[in-house]
Amino acid sequence: MRLSIVNVSKTFPSVKALDDVSMEFAPGEVHALMGENGAGKSTLLKIVTGLYRPDAGLLKLDGELVEFFSPRDALAAGIGAVHQERNLVPRFSVGENILLEHPPGRRGFIDYGAIYDRARVLLELLDPGIDVRAEVATLSVAQMQIVEIAKALSLNARVLLLDEPTASITDHEAEALFKVIARLKAEGVAIVFVSHKLDEVLTISDRVTVLRDGRVMASGEAIAEMSRRRLVSLMIGREERIADVAGGAKQGKVALELREIATSYGHSGINLRLHEAEILGLYGLVGAGRSELARSIIGDGRITGGAICVGDRPARIRNPNEALRRHRIGYVSEDRKGEGLVLSHSIVSNIAVTIWRRIATRLWLIPPVVERNAVTPQVQRLAIKSFSLDQTVDTLSGGNQQKVSLAKWLAAKTDILLIDEPTVGIDIKTKVELHELIAQIARDGAAVLLISSDMAEMITLADRILVMHNFAVVGEFVNDRIYENGSEAIMSAIHAAEKDRKHLHDRAAIA
Repeated sequence: MRLSIVNVSKTFPSVKALDDVSMEFAPGEVHALMGENGAGKSTLLKIVTGLYRPDAGLLKLDGELVEFFSPRDALAAGIGAVHQERNLVPRFSVGENILLEHPPGRRGFIDYGAIYDRARVLLELLDPGIDVRAEVATLSVAQMQIVEIAKALSLNARVLLLDEPTASITDHEAEALFKVIARLKAEGVAIVFVSHKLDEVLTISDRVTVLRDGRVMASGEAIAEMSRRRLVSLMIGREERIADVAGGAKQGKVALELREIATSYGHSGINLRLHEAEILGLYGLVGAGRSELARSIIGDGRITGGAICVGDRPARIRNPNEALRRHRIGYVSEDRKGEGLVLSHSIVSNIAVTIWRRIATRLWLIPPVVERNAVTPQVQRLAIKSFSLDQTVDTLSGGNQQKVSLAKWLAAKTDILLIDEPTVGIDIKTKVELHELIAQIARDGAAVLLISSDMAEMITLADRILVMHNFAVVGEFVNDRIYENGSEAIMSAIHAAEKDRKHLHDRAAIA
C-alpha cells in the first residue's frame, strides 16, 4: 500500500507545525522521517493516523483520496502506529493491551486463552521474557515500549508508522525489532521510521525525508546517497557539533555509598561508590534493576538490607521529598511525562516545584516575582524554547520537556543527581546540549549517577561504568571513552553473568 501526503499544512496557536508538506511512502521500503524535536514529525504522523485534521492538503492511499476523522478510521484503512506517547491501559494485562483493538472471541465473549496465545507469539519476536498475563502497570518503561510495538504488529497493518520505537529499549532489543522490520518489509509493508539515532537510520532505511521547522528539506532521497554529515546539516542547518565532555575537576570525596544493599525490588549485595565531580554510569539490559535501584536510593522503594551513606554519614531516606530536603539528592525520571513533569502546568511551576519551600513566605505563599526570578536563570542556561514561562509543558517539544525536567533539579542545587535515560526521544542538537550540561554539572562538583540504555551515550559521558544484570552488579571498569573497549567490557560482563546464572539454574535442576 502506497501512502501519499500532498501539500499538508497544520497550524497551532503561535506556531506553524507543517507548511505545505508533501512526501510518499512506498510498499516494501523503510522510509526514515528525520528532523529535530519541533520539526513537525509527530504532528504529521498524528494527521496520518486521524488524531489531527490538516488545515490544508490531502492524503492518498494507492492513489485514492482518503479522510481520517479518528484513529479507528486509519486502522480500518490498514495504517498502524507506535507513537512516542504510550497508549496502554495500565490495569489491563500485557495480552489484553496487545489485542485490545481486536480481541478474539465469539458471541460477545472474549477468549482469553487465545489472547494470551497470540500475544505470546508476537512477544517471542521481540522480548519473550515479558509475561503476557502481567499487569502493564508493573512493567518498566522499556517493556511498555515493546508492548506498544507488539500491539502495532498485531494489527497486520500495510503501512506501519514507528515514532521513536527504539528510544527506550536496549541495543539487543532493537536488533530483534530490526529483524521484524526486515520481515515486514519483505512482505510489502510500507514502514515509516522516525528516530534520532542516526546509526540506526543509516543502517536499516531505504529512503529518508527530512523536516525542519515544518518544511521539507529533502524528500525521499536514497539513504545510500546520504552521508551522515549532510543528513545532520539538513536537520539542523549546520554541521554536527561534538559534545564537550572533557574532564574538569578531579574526582572528589565519596558523596554516596551503598553497602551490601538489598531492596524490595529484588536487589541483593549491591555495593557502589559515587564521588563528587564524577559521572558514574549504570548500564544493563531491560530488567537488570537499574531504575529500581535509583528509586530505592531516593526512598521510592524499600531498602531491606545493607546501608546507604551520604557523605560519611549513614542515611535513612524514606521518600523523594526527604531525599531532596535532607540530603540534596535529585532524580530525573526516565518517564518524564508520567513522573517527571506535570504536563498541564506551566514551565515556571514545573521548575520551581523543588524550591517552593525555600522561596515561600511565612504564610506559605509563593511570590510570583520571586518564583520567576528563581526559574529564569535555568530556562536561559538550558535554552528552553517557549513563547512564555506560563506556557504549559504539554505544548513543548520532547527535548524542551526534558530540559524542564532537568531544570527543576538544577534550580534546587542538588549535590547528588540521579539521571535516568536523559536523552530518550531527543534530537541530535538537544542531545549534544544535554550531554554538555551533564558533563558541566559534574565539573561543577556534583556527583552524577547516569542510567542509560544508549551505549554510545554511556561511553561518551561516564567516568566509570557499573554493569548490572538480574538486580546485581556484575562488572565495573574505568571508562576510557573508546567505544569498542567499553562495549566489549559491558557485553562481556553481561554474558558472563548470564552464563553463571544458567549454570546455577542447571545445577539446581539436576539436584
